[in-house]
Amino acid sequence: MPQIVKKLKINYKTLDEFKKFKEFGIQELSMIDDLQTNMIEDNTYSPFYGIYFGDKLIARMSLYQNSAKYDQYFNPPQDYLELWKLEVLPGYQKNGYGKALIEYAKSYNIPIKTNPRMNSRAFFERMGFEPIHYEIERDRGEEPLVWYPSGVTSQSF
Repeated sequence: MPQIVKKLKINYKTLDEFKKFKEFGIQELSMIDDLQTNMIEDNTYSPFYGIYFGDKLIARMSLYQNSAKYDQYFNPPQDYLELWKLEVLPGYQKNGYGKALIEYAKSYNIPIKTNPRMNSRAFFERMGFEPIHYEIERDRGEEPLVWYPSGVTSQSF
C-alpha cells in the first residue's frame, strides 16, 4: 500500500475534504481560514500535506516554517517547523499514515515543534518527540513537544 505524502493545493476541493475530518477546533478553523484567505485555484504554495487513498484524503497535517529569529526552543537557534493538525480519518487509523506524515516532516532535517491534543500526545512521543521545560511567557498555556535532529538541543533558561 503506497503511503505517499503530497503537498495539498489550496482550492475548494481541499476545503471540502478538510470538512470531513472530525476534529473541529481552533486549529481547524485556522487551517480553513488559511485556505479561504489564500484561495487562488490550485495555488501550490501551501503549508498543507496529506495522504490519499484513491481519490480520498485520509490523512493530513500542516507544516509552517518559522524563522530562526523567532526560535525560542532550539540550540543553536535556527529555522524550525511547526506541525499542526495531524489527523487520520477513522477507518484508516493504525495503518502507518500518521507515522508517514511525521517521517515526511522529519525528512526536512530541521527541528519540529508541535502542540498535540491530549489524545495524541502518546503518539508523538512514540514518534520521538519530547516534552520541553515549560516557560510561561513562551508557551502560554500550551505544552509543546519537540523533535531534535542530530546536533540540536533545547535552549536553556
